[in-house]
Amino acid sequence: MANKIKTLQELQEIRERVAKTVVNRKTLSPEDSFGGGECPKHHVLVCGGTGCVSGGGRVIFDEFKVRLVEHELETQVKMVFTGCFGLCAKGPIVVVYPDGTFYQLVEQKDVEEIVREHLIGGKPVARLASKEKDECGNEKTIANSAFYKSQHKIVLQKCGLIDPENIDEYLAYDGYLAYEKAVRNMSQDELIENLKASGLRGRGGGGFTTGMKWQFAKNSVSDQKYVVCNADEGDPGAFMDRSILEGDPHAVIEAMMIAGYAIGATMGYVYVRAEYPIAVDRLKVALEQAREYGILGKNAMGLGFEFDIDIRLGAGAFVCGEETALLRSIEGGRGEPKQRPPFPAVKGLFDKPTLINNVETLAAIPHIILKGPMWFSSIGTEKSKGTKVFALGGKIKNTGLVEIPMGTTLRTVIEEIGEGIPGGKKFKAAQTGGPSGGCIPASHMDSPIDFDALIELGSMMGSGGLIVMDEDNCMVDIAKFYLEFTVEESCGKCTPCRIGNKRLYELLEKVSEGTAEVSDLDKMEQLSKYIKENSLCGLGQTAPNPVLSTLKYFRDEYMSHVVDKKCPAGVCTNLLTYSILQDKCIGCTLCQRACPVGAISGELKKPETFVIDVNKCIKCDACVPKCKFKAIVK
Repeated sequence: MANKIKTLQELQEIRERVAKTVVNRKTLSPEDSFGGGECPKHHVLVCGGTGCVSGGGRVIFDEFKVRLVEHELETQVKMVFTGCFGLCAKGPIVVVYPDGTFYQLVEQKDVEEIVREHLIGGKPVARLASKEKDECGNEKTIANSAFYKSQHKIVLQKCGLIDPENIDEYLAYDGYLAYEKAVRNMSQDELIENLKASGLRGRGGGGFTTGMKWQFAKNSVSDQKYVVCNADEGDPGAFMDRSILEGDPHAVIEAMMIAGYAIGATMGYVYVRAEYPIAVDRLKVALEQAREYGILGKNAMGLGFEFDIDIRLGAGAFVCGEETALLRSIEGGRGEPKQRPPFPAVKGLFDKPTLINNVETLAAIPHIILKGPMWFSSIGTEKSKGTKVFALGGKIKNTGLVEIPMGTTLRTVIEEIGEGIPGGKKFKAAQTGGPSGGCIPASHMDSPIDFDALIELGSMMGSGGLIVMDEDNCMVDIAKFYLEFTVEESCGKCTPCRIGNKRLYELLEKVSEGTAEVSDLDKMEQLSKYIKENSLCGLGQTAPNPVLSTLKYFRDEYMSHVVDKKCPAGVCTNLLTYSILQDKCIGCTLCQRACPVGAISGELKKPETFVIDVNKCIKCDACVPKCKFKAIVK
């Protein structure tokens, strides 16, 4: 690390020194120089997001280092361990610039071939590259592949492009210029008005206007104020905030500094769950580098303003995503919500005015300051401005992280970005908002994805999880899964949530077991509305949403469970029976040998003798995959 920087001029010199090759990785030329040394001919970017790391990303990166030394290519190839590229389904991912070759599902054993054939020979390794072709028959690069072409990256712009543990690379992308612009050229009120004009709304779930929240915190009078980043991302299947912290931690630091200047705070906290070790480590590195460069601390960047940031680790309680419970946890107390008002902007952390925004909200702010509020408000819809990051998962080919303009339809996300449902299955529903959201059926695939449209459909934006389901998913089982999660995660402070959700879950169990009556469906709706209206915090107030939305759009499926005692998707075990189609059976005995309880009887090569004893059958499904002729049906 360089000596501590004290002037803006020194920061600008770093930007200029590294900007040519960092910003123009896609268009490298022999005239470019990196850090004053010999220009690398290639930049090799290896995904360092959690998904790719778990698949061997770090091992692949280290292998490249070894192979480059062996081939004496250290000065000709620059290695970069980046954040998440987004396309998790194809990881580990390696991208080679300037040509933009997009290697997928790379293994350690593939590295030597890439080095020899591509970096030395100049010919990409076709078997590892993207299989998409353009109109000329050439392999598409990362920039024009189907997964990326419908996206609009703002928050994720630098994820997968820069080294998150190298502050110089962030500076090359105009890092900390937004803070400099805000402090030097804007008053606190002007800054907040710009934020209001942008139309930015909180990306953590509720969608409250960010500028108004900042205004309330600024108007509160106190000798001490705080800025808190909510990185406690608890929704099942959600990893947006984690990926931003892993891939672009300085963006969050810069935004918190801007927020501190706007409201008059000198101290910030990032509350992040301990289950995010890579994000935590990279954030620590970024904070150390920012302090070393004189960006954090007293007289930050020589602009006369003091601000510093500390990290607090959460233990994984879902309720601590609620802002008042989060603040109690930072204070060292039990993570339980408080009655509001007073709101945290008036009386928050240590009873002082506190501004709380989540990671994605903060990461958008430097872009808004640099490019202006009108630029941001030109993206999206009338009431939902900008872009939204989603964690796309479930029954979809391209699982991963996507950033789309507000108002993009669900169909675009599923059919274009996600490339549809695997195995030729039909799309059935999409769950947005995690345990707090609802299920959107196929009939609403052309609905825009924004704050208000999702609420009208009985769901919500939430933090940004988007789980895709196909015809093999049972909607009763889906509702049961999410409600079980919220029952487990309830802090127990208020009766409607603690007891009500438990009773609601018991009614769902009756439906899935085939013991419910039609009147139980009405009870579920009544109880859901009571829980929503009377719970203390957002966890309880939104917990019944998966039940209500599935009852609304898939009531016929509930009726099948209750009246016909059948699960149409073949998921609810108690409602399943297995049988053998004798016209398809050949009497091979494979199913008989697979059954762990001897429920299948029959004589070899006598298919007419094969039957399943329903009294013995434990419905383990072991026999179905063994039958090559699809003679066993549920």
